[in-house]
Amino acid sequence: MTKTNETAGPVSRRSFLRRGGAVAGGAAASTLLAAPAVLAQSPMVLKMQTSWPASDIWQTMAQQYVDRVEAMSGGRLKIDLLPAGAVVGAFQVMDGVSDGVIDIAHSVAAYWYGKNKAASLFGTGPVFGGDPTNMLSWFYQGGGQDLYRELTQDSMGLNVIGMFGFPMPAQPFGWFKNPINGVDDIKGIKYRTVGLAADLLQSMGMSVAQLPGGEIVPAMERGVIDAFEFNNPSSDMRFGAQDVAKNYYLGSYHQASEAFEFLFNRDLMETLDPDLRAILEHGVEAVSTYNTAFALDNYSSDLQKLRDGGVTVRKTPQDILSAQLDAWSEMITTLEQDPFIKKVLDSQRDWVKRTVFYELMDKPDYTLAYEHFFPGELKL
Repeated sequence: MTKTNETAGPVSRRSFLRRGGAVAGGAAASTLLAAPAVLAQSPMVLKMQTSWPASDIWQTMAQQYVDRVEAMSGGRLKIDLLPAGAVVGAFQVMDGVSDGVIDIAHSVAAYWYGKNKAASLFGTGPVFGGDPTNMLSWFYQGGGQDLYRELTQDSMGLNVIGMFGFPMPAQPFGWFKNPINGVDDIKGIKYRTVGLAADLLQSMGMSVAQLPGGEIVPAMERGVIDAFEFNNPSSDMRFGAQDVAKNYYLGSYHQASEAFEFLFNRDLMETLDPDLRAILEHGVEAVSTYNTAFALDNYSSDLQKLRDGGVTVRKTPQDILSAQLDAWSEMITTLEQDPFIKKVLDSQRDWVKRTVFYELMDKPDYTLAYEHFFPGELKL
C-alpha cells in the first residue's frame, strides 16, 4: 500500500505509519495548517492481486469489489487491482499478503492447500449435503470464521485476516475429449483440478495435476492433461476450453461449495481507521450479492453460447457422482486423523444436519416447476 500526497510523492504504508506520530507532532506545533489538509485529502492506495488472468470474468468480479470499496470510502481508499503473476504467482497470494508484498488478495482457499490440507475445507471439502450458500453461511454463522482464524493465525502463524464471499455454483466435472458414461471411462485420464478434489479423483483412478487457471488450455494443447475442470462456463469459454474439448459435464461433488477468499494483511487491518476497515470487510458482503447476480446472468448466457457453438453439454453421470460420495467417505476417515480437520468436519456436519434438514423440508421441487413451464428443455 502507498499513501500519496501532492508535495512528497508516494509513501509506503509502513513508512507512513512510523512517521505518523512525527507528522502529527509537527502539525500541532506549527501554525501552518496547509500540509495536514493536503495529507487528509490524499487517498490511501492499497495493492490488491487476484489469482486470475486479466481476461477472466473473475477479474471483473474482483473489480466489482474495488468499485464498491472506493465508492463507500468517499475517495479515502484507492485499490490498485492486479491480475495473477503481476507481483506473485496465482498460488502464492497467501504468502504475498502475509509478508506484506501485497495488501489484499482475491483467490480461493484451495490454492494454498499445499501449505495445509485443512485449507480445502473452506471451499472444496467433503459434501455433506450443504449447497454453496449453506456452506458460506456456515462460515459466518456456524463457527467457520473462528476455525479459519485458528488455522491461519494460531496454527500457521500467517499474518492475514480472511473472509469469504460469492457462493459459487457447484463446479462442473469439466471438459473431456471423449464422452464419459461411468467411472471406468475416467480411469487413467490425466486431469486438472485443485485442493482435496485432487486427492479425491486420484483415489478414483484419475491422474491429477494441480494447475492455475491460466495454464490449463496450454497444458491440454501440449498433452500434459487430457481433461480438466476450472469453475464455470464463462471462465472456461474465455480460456478457450471449447477449442480443445467438446464434451462438457456439469454438476459434480468434487468441488460443490466453493467461495471467493478475500485475504487482508493483518497489520494493515489493525492499523486502519475503524470505518475504513469496516468498509473493506463489509465490502466483501456487499459484492457477494452482486457477484451472485452477475455470475448467474453471465454463466447461463455463456453456457448457451457454448451449446450453440457445438459443445455437447451433459449432466455428470450418476455412476460417477455416487462414486465420488463413496470416495469422500473413505477420504474422511484418513483426513480425520488430523485433530483440527476432524474439528472442522464435525462443525460442518453439525451445521449441515440441522440447516439442510430445514432447507430440504421447506424447498419445493423447482425442477418440477421448471419442466412444467419449459417442457423438454432439460433433455440435453
